[in-house]
Amino acid sequence: MINTYSTTIRRKEMDAVLTCMVDEKIGPGDINVKLIQQLKEFIKCDGAIALRSPSIALDYALKALDLPKGSKVMISALAPGWQYTSLISFGYEPLVLDVQEENALVSVEAVKAGIEQGGALLILHEAEGILPDFEGIKELGIPFIEDISQSAGASVEVKTEDDSAQGENAPRIKAGQFGVFTILGLEEKDVLTAGGGAILFAAGRRDWIVLKKFVDVAPLTDLLPDINAALAWVQFKEFNRNEKARKELFAMYQHACLMGKHKMLVREMDEGSTICSFPLVLSSSYKDVKQYTSKKDIEIQLAFENSVIAKNDDLSQKCIHAKSLYLRCIHVPLYSRLTHAESAKIVKVLTTLP
Repeated sequence: MINTYSTTIRRKEMDAVLTCMVDEKIGPGDINVKLIQQLKEFIKCDGAIALRSPSIALDYALKALDLPKGSKVMISALAPGWQYTSLISFGYEPLVLDVQEENALVSVEAVKAGIEQGGALLILHEAEGILPDFEGIKELGIPFIEDISQSAGASVEVKTEDDSAQGENAPRIKAGQFGVFTILGLEEKDVLTAGGGAILFAAGRRDWIVLKKFVDVAPLTDLLPDINAALAWVQFKEFNRNEKARKELFAMYQHACLMGKHKMLVREMDEGSTICSFPLVLSSSYKDVKQYTSKKDIEIQLAFENSVIAKNDDLSQKCIHAKSLYLRCIHVPLYSRLTHAESAKIVKVLTTLP
């Protein structure tokens, strides 16, 4: 059986973790610091902290923003379910927004409507590595926290008046540099993993100064242990290599699906999105497709099975597009450890899906 997910961990990652174990330095320490420096090279930011979970990262971001308890915080209906439960536990009211069916992202219009309902903050989940309309959202004047757990490495073109700085020559800004703060999850299925954890960072100096007051007094129990940081540190260094392999597979799958009846989410390719998975929106029954792929020894899973809407049936009428994607969008196995024979088998199955 070809599993849906498989974390890309090679000898370099294993050696880094083993070195921590041999040196008996597994708690938060020097490797945690090295990981932060690696992040700064990967994404330009003024300061960061590596923590034990995305939920802890969100807690620190909310402390720095100092929103009154009871404030409404806007989140995507397809955001991971932990965002919803964490906001409630922190004393905030989640205001769940529907998404656009073509790309699984919240629209500028949805955010605007959320602000009119009292939304004071937006957590911008960049689902499936696809980037939202940053400029349109920024124009609304609402503070937002980026969640780049699936979109790390993607970038958008900067608009300039210089005609020579267009196309391939155009400057680009990476995901993570638009929000007040940014959370980069390092969980098992995130595009970069430490086996668990998250990095919280501020792209701008002014925001980092505010956040640093809480970072400086963070207890060791909140910080990412070196044994996890070592894994993530190598993952950052190997990102371009792994992403290239994923994009080659994605192109093959994309071509195969053009001959089928199912749809793909709309995304900008090349540097415009990160390939963390291969989502496919079914035009037929998920049960039928799963039975078919299982007979071919290929495992598929619902792409948003752990999302906010998956855990809250009462949102079905309000978030109809998110509900539709939750029921119909699947993940097909896509990771660099797939052999040539396995990827060829998946391509063949994609062209014949019922």
